[in-house]
Amino acid sequence: MQFLIDGSEDALVTIMLAHGAGAPMDSTAMNAVTGALSGAGFRIVRFEFDYMAARRSGGRKPPPKAELLKANYRLAVAELNCRNPLIIGGKSMGGRVASMVADELYDKGEVAGLLCLGYPFHPPSKPHELRTAHLEELRTPALICQGTRDQFGTRAEVEGYRLADQIEILWLEDGDHDLKPRKKLSGFSPADHLETLARTVQDWIQRRIGP
Repeated sequence: MQFLIDGSEDALVTIMLAHGAGAPMDSTAMNAVTGALSGAGFRIVRFEFDYMAARRSGGRKPPPKAELLKANYRLAVAELNCRNPLIIGGKSMGGRVASMVADELYDKGEVAGLLCLGYPFHPPSKPHELRTAHLEELRTPALICQGTRDQFGTRAEVEGYRLADQIEILWLEDGDHDLKPRKKLSGFSPADHLETLARTVQDWIQRRIGP
């Protein structure tokens, strides 16, 4: 498995991020978040699920169901063999898959927390097809960073869901599924939201994870 690593090897915390369903680990959105988090002092490790890695050699496999990618995520954690506290997560589907394996890895002491960037609470235009059942009893400390107008789960929708007490949510005003706001309407730039995200992740890790 190929990893894309940013940040110092001496960082106190490593964050592993998987990509979303349709874009690779070095997409514009993934690069932007990685830059913000590595700039905040974290070691960021990215990887691709097998179907996405195959596209680099000419294959065009569609993404399988998220449930079928859990073994791929477990393998990434095992191959990385991280020696410092490890936070797992990812963008959209990548974060969803991480959330599905988080508790089993947390219980074994292999991960310390979960970070989801634009969690896909439901498919666009299908608000009743919720993907939250496992989040109701989640035991792993978790932070979800979500745009308030994300079509996969707006603030108005998500605030009505039953979620575990371990889950904290950072709401980024007017952010879309890539966490980007419309500056003319919100007064915030993408850079503003990335700065807020990085600062919030720092605070969350200090409070909930350590060291």
